[in-house]
Amino acid sequence: MTSTGALPAPETVAVRAAEILTAIQSDPEFEAFTAAALAYDEAWTCFTGFPVISNWNLDDDKRPLLLEGLRALALKAAVYEMTSDEQATEIPIAVPVDEMMHAMIAQPQLLSRIAERVGVAVIHQTDQEHHDYATGDFTHTAYTAAWGEPAERYWLDHSEAGRRLAILDERYAAAGFRRSGKEHSIDFAAA
Repeated sequence: MTSTGALPAPETVAVRAAEILTAIQSDPEFEAFTAAALAYDEAWTCFTGFPVISNWNLDDDKRPLLLEGLRALALKAAVYEMTSDEQATEIPIAVPVDEMMHAMIAQPQLLSRIAERVGVAVIHQTDQEHHDYATGDFTHTAYTAAWGEPAERYWLDHSEAGRRLAILDERYAAAGFRRSGKEHSIDFAAA
């Protein structure tokens, strides 16, 4: 689908996104969805998503991140509902919040049933996503109108996330992981 690039007013998106989030949280399968998404934590081994959070701790951070991921999905669902444009729907999302959305989307049966009952489409395509979130952009404006200021711990501006990724990459390299964990030379048979 080709994007027109036109986005609705962030304040309009905010109203609908808040309604969508409330409907999702009121769904009879929401607790099962939450349990499944949070249980996915054994597979959360991305070197470049959650680790950009200062003093990252999976046990302490996963529930707050779930809420942030749900808010991001609600914003995206509202944009899609108003535009029918999949590419425009891929609004900028902070890196850690995007990682949590992946954990939620990994529960396709539950999420699709909830979305169907709520009457929304869940749009998220990895090759179309944008991590260039910045304070004051469309996403930040819509989020703030819906729920107040986003948690800075998770909603890192793209430039700050990039700075932190550079620090992580240096530390990974010192431990033998190259290209931010995409490569190593550990010979497990010899270890």
